[in-house]
Amino acid sequence: MADQLSLFPKVRNKFPKTRYQGSKYKLTNWIWDKISYLSFDTSLDAFGGTGTISYRLKQENKQVTYNDALKFNYWIGQALIENSESYLDESDVEWILETHDGSYPTLIADTFPDIYFLDEENVWLDKVITNIHRLRNKYKRALAFFALAQSCIIKRPYNLFHRKNLYIRTADVKRNFGNKTSWDRPFESWFTHFVKEANQAVFSNGKTNCAIHQDVQSIEGNYDLVYFDPPYISGKGVAVDFRDFYHFLEGLTNYDQWLEMIDMSSKHRRLMPQPNDWTDKKHIYRAFERVFERFADSILVVSYRSDGIPSESELIRLLARFKPNVRIERFRNYQYALSKNKTSNEILLIGQ
Repeated sequence: MADQLSLFPKVRNKFPKTRYQGSKYKLTNWIWDKISYLSFDTSLDAFGGTGTISYRLKQENKQVTYNDALKFNYWIGQALIENSESYLDESDVEWILETHDGSYPTLIADTFPDIYFLDEENVWLDKVITNIHRLRNKYKRALAFFALAQSCIIKRPYNLFHRKNLYIRTADVKRNFGNKTSWDRPFESWFTHFVKEANQAVFSNGKTNCAIHQDVQSIEGNYDLVYFDPPYISGKGVAVDFRDFYHFLEGLTNYDQWLEMIDMSSKHRRLMPQPNDWTDKKHIYRAFERVFERFADSILVVSYRSDGIPSESELIRLLARFKPNVRIERFRNYQYALSKNKTSNEILLIGQ
């Protein structure tokens, strides 16, 4: 094992730096500090996202179940939470980057010209994601996808896929944001870089951890602690829709079905919208109520923002219906990516 990882960093058990909007990467230590006194062994990260909280719980030798309704996040959960011993070695990376016998599909090249990436990059993406889907080991496939997803994100202005804006990257103008050097660095170079980050994150904590891909309300089983970090709805009723922001990554994991999922009337080729209680200000209260009731026998921990819908006081009242002891912690003056709101605080509700 040491030989096959000789090209990769020797540092182990290190979570990769994440670029996703809404990530708790910078708050992970604070959150753990606020819940470390709780007595629990099994845990469910109900809206797993980037996996930062799941990973920290895994580091603390908890048995972790990571869940996310988005398939691309689920694959990341497989790579970093469920996986305890599989790595991508040099021969795996070489195989993924090679062109093999037979023709490759051209879905990205045909569907996304002049939207997110250059024409030659789209052709490269079609090849590499096809090779990744052909990997037989699901953990190697998940690790490779993690590296590809991070490569796609870092080459995007704002790290998002929310609009057709390749021109921001290619225009010959002065910029006061972004990093053109990162945008123009070849995909293959970024991919290898992120393989290294993924490999150094793999470790075993001696527990059977798992990643699942379900609607949170349909998850079975019992857990000592359940952590919720749902999509945020602002006080104005505007929701953070991760499926819309990262639809391109979701499409990569559903490559064979992707074309059928695309809203061709949209300029940036988003996925066709799906109803979601967690991004609907009219249904969000009932959504919280249902999951609090479903996991009423567990310690309930909720991450949210103080200025959202539901409001801080409303969330406390909802949680208090199922838990006699509700504690609130605040992380003040936290600056959210792409947010101009200087008064919003990160809040953590703990119900016992």
